Amino acid sequence: MSGLHFSGVVLPGGEGEFWVSDGAVHLSDPGGPATALTGYAVPGYVDAHCHVGIVEDGEPDLVRGRALALEDVAVGVTVIREPGSDLDTSPLDGQPGLPRLVRMGRHIALVKRYTRGLGEQLEDPSQLVDAVRRRAAEGHPWIKLVGDWIDRGVGDLAPLWPDDVLAEAVAVAHEAGAQVTAHVFGEDALPGLLAAGVDAIEHGSGLTADTIEMMVEKGIGLVPTMIQIENFPSIAAPAAEKFPTYHRHMLALYERREATFRAAWEAGVAMYAGTDAGGFNVHGALPREIAALARVMPAHEALGAASWRARQWLGFAGIDDGAPADLVIYAEDPRAALADGALPAPSAVVVRGEPADLPR
Repeated sequence: MSGLHFSGVVLPGGEGEFWVSDGAVHLSDPGGPATALTGYAVPGYVDAHCHVGIVEDGEPDLVRGRALALEDVAVGVTVIREPGSDLDTSPLDGQPGLPRLVRMGRHIALVKRYTRGLGEQLEDPSQLVDAVRRRAAEGHPWIKLVGDWIDRGVGDLAPLWPDDVLAEAVAVAHEAGAQVTAHVFGEDALPGLLAAGVDAIEHGSGLTADTIEMMVEKGIGLVPTMIQIENFPSIAAPAAEKFPTYHRHMLALYERREATFRAAWEAGVAMYAGTDAGGFNVHGALPREIAALARVMPAHEALGAASWRARQWLGFAGIDDGAPADLVIYAEDPRAALADGALPAPSAVVVRGEPADLPR
């Protein structure tokens, strides 16, 4: 293929130009034919909470996983952080046109304290440290714990793990070079997880002033999955009669979601965009998540939460000389579009240095 030559606005900076040749970004002309692109260039998006190995119906497989990943590419996703999957998606690595995948292996939870049949479900909390040790030995850069879920014995969200067990498990993961994240909806599990030194929180709808302060002090990242939290009323509805406390709790978390995440942002919590696609949410929904983030932080920062800041967090370059070319190009200013409530469709997406086929 011929190369690409972009001129226009290069976010997060300003006016500029660059070339794409042999899969890489060049800040000076490498020579050779080049297709001209203009407009606004954004470093390729990261969906920081996206399951290509989980499906709402049927069994996941690599053919379906590949198709789901391509749905994400169509909106500009070039990196997927997959926080838990029973399907080994590693055969998708390096395939032309597919995003890079940052995996965690299977979730670690307890029997009857998570979605039935999903992840590794332990019989007793005392088994967590050994489970983390096994997961770390698989070589994934992250490990995912289920931090809270409904406890039918108390009728509400409750932590899964004792604080001392959590501290030992996180230390074991860190010694092995892995980072740890945790699914948390409510308030009560957060202090123990944060004190244990987890590296990130998924969802985090139960954050309070105290736990927000802990996250800032410890530099712990947050992937709020705002469009997933919009599903809380429908998630909780079937439990309204049998578990009314849980039902009311989930609705309260839903009602204050924007205030919670605005407070986290204003306090300085590092926040990243993730859709939780692969269950309640469809793939290709990252523009909706970015728009939701733009309701609690400036539009420029919402883009950064899905682009340059998220890439830096996970160790991926932006639009830098010699970097692999992952790009999203817009004909109009995406920041202005977000201020009006929604991102436009990209005019071009480049993943692994190659233009993606976009729906027309």
